[in-house]
Amino acid sequence: MVGDSRPIGVFDSGMGGLTVLRALAARLPEERFVYLGDTARLPYGTKSAETVQAYALQATRLLLGEGVKMVVIACNTASAVALYVLQESWDPVPVIGVIEPGASAGVAATKNGRIAVIATEGTVQGGAYARAIHLQRDDAQVVQQPCQVFVALAEEGWTDGPATLASAQHYLGPLFEGDNAPDTLVLGCTHFPVLANTIRQTIGDEIALVDSAETTAVAVADALESGGLASEGHTGAGKTIRFFATDSPERFARVGAIFLGRSIDESDVELVDLLKA
Repeated sequence: MVGDSRPIGVFDSGMGGLTVLRALAARLPEERFVYLGDTARLPYGTKSAETVQAYALQATRLLLGEGVKMVVIACNTASAVALYVLQESWDPVPVIGVIEPGASAGVAATKNGRIAVIATEGTVQGGAYARAIHLQRDDAQVVQQPCQVFVALAEEGWTDGPATLASAQHYLGPLFEGDNAPDTLVLGCTHFPVLANTIRQTIGDEIALVDSAETTAVAVADALESGGLASEGHTGAGKTIRFFATDSPERFARVGAIFLGRSIDESDVELVDLLKA
């Protein structure tokens, strides 16, 4: 058979990266995937860069052990602090993060050059989005807001309701006040798309809302094509997605279904220990 039938590896600190996997599976129906959620150690966004780099190396080591042909970091925090470490460590295996595609989409969407980014503390403190945006548009005005509570709400499946709306108003209200407010909001964490309805309710319909999952899927498709790694169809009768979690397969399957947009059978989620991978 022509093409590279090896799977694509995807990892995140938890379930948020399933929004990226969802976009990847939709754009690349001929590909197979291995997804790892490091649910025992989430969130990554409050941890040091050195710790996240160590976790990311362990996660990618497991994925490479499963024979993946490419690694997608479906975590903004890990993309911000560990992308280049992983690219250097696992060369020539392609490693793609979510920040550059998200920044590109934000630059393309803005009309007034003012872009807001909401993310975890780690991503905001590292300034990766601001750097990526300014590389593409040096006159852009970037404001960043850490929204750590959003991660907890998303992981609990609280995608709407009074608590979620109050959090959105607390975080986002001040960002979009006044005549010089941003016209674009980048969701700089893969957990946040499941809160999109509440976020939209808070910021209104005039603000462009950018989800990096779709643009990451485009970047992965381009990398597969240019690298000669694309598959031209599934072989055998095996599943197209395998799931790994470092804690509670039951909870991963239950809450993960919200992010993936379809049900996940608990029996399809394999519990792993990254320290032994």
